[in-house]
Amino acid sequence: MAEADRRERQAPRLIYHMCRREEWQAAARAGVYNGSSQDTEGFIHFSTEEQIAGSAAKHRAGQGDLVLLTVDANDLGEALRWEEARGGQLFPHLYGPLPIEMVTAVEDLPLDEDGRHVFPFDVE
Repeated sequence: MAEADRRERQAPRLIYHMCRREEWQAAARAGVYNGSSQDTEGFIHFSTEEQIAGSAAKHRAGQGDLVLLTVDANDLGEALRWEEARGGQLFPHLYGPLPIEMVTAVEDLPLDEDGRHVFPFDVE
């Protein structure tokens, strides 16, 4: 079994995506989410719980009025691919739209006094 296949099988169940509140609200009205204004590579970027703080710092530093979407990776089928990115880590990428009913939680992603995002769970 290839290393990437083995790591994919051990992938976490819950994955996360950050977007502007207005983007999520538009998706909720439409019934489908096609990605954020920062998803310009042909897929919707997701992160694991261990990756999300680094993703926020790299791609969303200082951005306010964001929400954090939680999705069960097992529900996404073959459209979800685990691909190498930053530092050789495998990141979940969704190739196709995300039906809003697949989103299990939508939570505010406020900034702390230092301009870092505050997650609803402990991050390193």
